[in-house]
Amino acid sequence: MAQAWATPYNARPMAKQKKHPQGTIALNKKALHDYFVEQKFEAGVALAGWEVKSLRAGKAQLVDSYVLLKDDEAWLMGAHITPLKTASTHVIADPIRTRKLLLHKRELDKLFGAVQQKGYTCVALSLYWKQHLVKCEIALAKGKKDFDKRHVEKERDANREVQRAMRSKGKDD
Repeated sequence: MAQAWATPYNARPMAKQKKHPQGTIALNKKALHDYFVEQKFEAGVALAGWEVKSLRAGKAQLVDSYVLLKDDEAWLMGAHITPLKTASTHVIADPIRTRKLLLHKRELDKLFGAVQQKGYTCVALSLYWKQHLVKCEIALAKGKKDFDKRHVEKERDANREVQRAMRSKGKDD
């Protein structure tokens, strides 16, 4: 049997291709509880190197974060990215620094108009990977009143009871 020689056309790749991380890094469940979400946007996030490493390790929280709109730019405020212990020693890591959100001009104009005129708030809903990039899902939202929150909770409980009844009914037969 003849041996096939490797040429530049049939040679194996030199290095393994890295798999891109996938999925959600952090969710802001409190925002979904406190606000009615009207419209969602996907924004890029300007990050430092140590922040990306921390995000790969899943060390991010969006609990008290919000989006500040000023000077035709969007900024992510209050997002907490915990620095890794193995991070570089010559960089002073600030876990809650202000991070710039990267949006198109048209999207920024829409956000500015809604926040200034209609009484909307701009909140961060989640951080996630899109291929090798970190994206932030932000939303135009209106605040819920206490009775709205109670109503949603009652609805959820009622649906849970219906599901339980349906499951137990199927077992009795």
